[in-house]
Amino acid sequence: MINIPNLLTLFRLLLIPVFLWLFYSGLETAKFWAALVFVLAAITDALDGYLARKLEQSTPFGAFLDPVADKVMVVMALVLVTVDLQSLWMTIPALIMISREIIISALREWMAGLGRRSSVAVSGSGKLKTIFQMVALIGLIWQPGAVWLSWVMPLSWGLLYIATLLTLTSMFQYVYASRNDFGSEPEQGS
Repeated sequence: MINIPNLLTLFRLLLIPVFLWLFYSGLETAKFWAALVFVLAAITDALDGYLARKLEQSTPFGAFLDPVADKVMVVMALVLVTVDLQSLWMTIPALIMISREIIISALREWMAGLGRRSSVAVSGSGKLKTIFQMVALIGLIWQPGAVWLSWVMPLSWGLLYIATLLTLTSMFQYVYASRNDFGSEPEQGS
């Protein structure tokens, strides 16, 4: 079903190639514009979920597509920044964050097969992780060179490491919440 929240999610998916092109365009202000597109994607991420609840327009299609759009955009940004910065200090957090997304996605799918998806629903620490991660990535994508913005990169690095700690914390919370189901068999047909 096409509604406003789903259109926002589809729009976010369409922003991915724009983000990629801008990042590598070679324009003098390419990273600024790429960061701005990432900001727009982050805003639509928050807005589509809010509108789906507020307008009572949640759909199974939206429930599937929203996390896909979020994860693809964030993983794309993590990979681009990691390649661009070529630093072990970026590579380690990026690998942790990407690994966590794969682990939690698999855990949620498995728990859904058990009929217990609600036990691994998005938590407060998961939402907080996303906020720190998005703000950190905006600065790391942009990498402003102006002297008066010299505080942006140290702040972004600090937020990236806080997001990494929250990434690990929320992953362990999800795994712990489902620990009693690890020996269970999925329902037939799953």
